Amino acid sequence: MARRLIFTGTDSKNGGCPALHTDTDTGEVIVQGTPVTDPADLARLKHFGPDDAAVVVPAELLVNHGPKELHRVPDIIGLDEFGQLFHTFEHTAWRLETRPGYASDREDPTYREFVETGSITLDYDDEWSQNIRRQVLAGKTIGRVRIVDEPPTEGQLFLLTDSPRNTAAGEDIRILPRSEADARLLPSEDFWIFDSRLVARLNFDDEDVFHDVEIITEPAEVLRYCQLRDVALHDATPCSEFAASLRTT
Repeated sequence: MARRLIFTGTDSKNGGCPALHTDTDTGEVIVQGTPVTDPADLARLKHFGPDDAAVVVPAELLVNHGPKELHRVPDIIGLDEFGQLFHTFEHTAWRLETRPGYASDREDPTYREFVETGSITLDYDDEWSQNIRRQVLAGKTIGRVRIVDEPPTEGQLFLLTDSPRNTAAGEDIRILPRSEADARLLPSEDFWIFDSRLVARLNFDDEDVFHDVEIITEPAEVLRYCQLRDVALHDATPCSEFAASLRTT
């Protein structure tokens, strides 16, 4: 079974070696670099087994992108403090959505309306939309990429039907197929990035129930999430175009 790897970081200026990846299931770090092949060099390595491989990486890679502690203590904030981030961010707010569905959506009265009719009565003046309009009018940007299964789940179709409410308020919502997300090693975690300096990681259980928000401010970790944002945005389709493509199939 293939490992679930996430890209951790690189100091390369051209996108090549060396680099680090992390196995999200085990926490093991995968080091990617130029292989050591000279027999004289290999002979000098202690405890080097017949099935081992050695690679060369600069010390800066490990210092800049290696784990800083064995077990990170999560910095959990309350929902009120999390909600304030959408009022106090200065420039940009961006989210990655990865789950097949969300328990909170299924509890929304409009979800039953969607299941029964295939449509939703959209509230363009709800509290979220009002705030997003204020932020966009202030010159700020807000967006997200939503990873969608193939075919989309019921929960994802619900969110797609609800998307015109968000986009009318000024959000940029884009869609990335699950197969492309997996090929790009995007993680199965939901998070917001605020002003490229603070990450709010959203924690869910296996039943899609939202539990808490972990705040990440360590610069190397924030940089990794910003890199994931760039990967997700590349070739992601505007949600209106994606919705139109579904109607024609």
